[in-house]
Amino acid sequence: MRFARQPFLAFICACLLCRSVCGQQYGHDEREHVKRMLSDVSADVKKHYYDSKLHRVDWEAKVRQARENIEKADSMNSGIAEIAAVLDSLHDSHTQFYPPSRRESHDYGFEVRMVGNRCLVLYVRPDGDAAKKGLKVGDEVLAVNGHPVNRRTIWRIRYMYGVLRTYPVLQLVIADGAGGHKSVEVVGTFEPSTEFRHRYMFEGINHWIRDWTAEEEVLKVRYFEKDDLLVIRLPAFEFPLDEADRAIARMRKHKAVVVDLRGNPGGFVMTVNRMLGGVFSDNVKIFDEVTRDRSKAVSATGQKNNAYAGRLIVLIDSDSASASEVFSRVVQLEKRGSVMGDHSSGMLMEAQFFEHEGYGAEISTANLIMKDGASVEHVGVEPDEVLLPSPEDLVLGRDPVLSKAADMLGVPLTPEQAGTAFPHPRFKAQ
Repeated sequence: MRFARQPFLAFICACLLCRSVCGQQYGHDEREHVKRMLSDVSADVKKHYYDSKLHRVDWEAKVRQARENIEKADSMNSGIAEIAAVLDSLHDSHTQFYPPSRRESHDYGFEVRMVGNRCLVLYVRPDGDAAKKGLKVGDEVLAVNGHPVNRRTIWRIRYMYGVLRTYPVLQLVIADGAGGHKSVEVVGTFEPSTEFRHRYMFEGINHWIRDWTAEEEVLKVRYFEKDDLLVIRLPAFEFPLDEADRAIARMRKHKAVVVDLRGNPGGFVMTVNRMLGGVFSDNVKIFDEVTRDRSKAVSATGQKNNAYAGRLIVLIDSDSASASEVFSRVVQLEKRGSVMGDHSSGMLMEAQFFEHEGYGAEISTANLIMKDGASVEHVGVEPDEVLLPSPEDLVLGRDPVLSKAADMLGVPLTPEQAGTAFPHPRFKAQ
């Protein structure tokens, strides 16, 4: 079983995206194909969704209306959007439709993230069109192609432009710093993929990887050491158990550890369980896994004398989701350490991907109820201490969050030093 996962690179499409069908003929055969996709995905939801009552949504009526709309649609894109809308009616952060994919990737050359309630640019590719058009690190994005960007809408925008369809141009509205705004038009680059490999992430979402080597670099566990402090950067819980064991063994050599889960969208259930077991000597309950026909308590196996017993701080942000929310919330509930940073995404379900002929859907198969009796879905993890980087911090490459965590653990680390601990593997700050 895998946790559900959202795409974690905003507008930076290193994975292969959905088939671009703009201008494609939309005749009888294409309509029938879209209707077949709707029938397949609808049947999968009815069979596998964790809530057999589908949150009391009139599912048959929704599907019937979508079928009628598909018949009237004037393009493949419009037909596919009808399927996505049906699944969206469940208001489940990880039940989504994934249309046919192709051997092509596109890249807009920048990455954004919600920082508090502001959508800020984190990285800009120096040679990309975004940089040429004047987009800079620290800029605040107010809207994308007319869609306002905020914490409630950003995941939908990512899904729309990163999964459902490709767009040659993004029309951005940027705050100008003087209370007004300006428009920036960013042209994407499209190119054939160097590799075509289908894989399922720990949370069940399928990704078509353009460049496996580059993706491996992005997802690699990284370390930073200073005096008695070890900082472990986990971009995702996608590494094998022997790597988790090596990380825990390395933790035991230090008196203080920071586990950096910022930007971490989740990972394999077995991996986060092993990492949790590595910071507890005894077994610890993680959550109750609630499916349509049962509720099962899930625990992490404590590692007794082999567990890390020192001081612990966990860092999270708005893109910390799924398994990273599990890890941070368990640490918080068990009072094993402190959680710092930004409010997490609130996207925690257990899901599976159900594939057909080149398309399919990720469907939530279980709700996860934490030890305090609450679900993190749509709620997120509230840090013990909220601490956010400013736009100026991003521009100057400073990391005040890691700096403060190190200081709390007794190791002096300036924001400038902290900002150089983990250079972004894909982009360079300006």
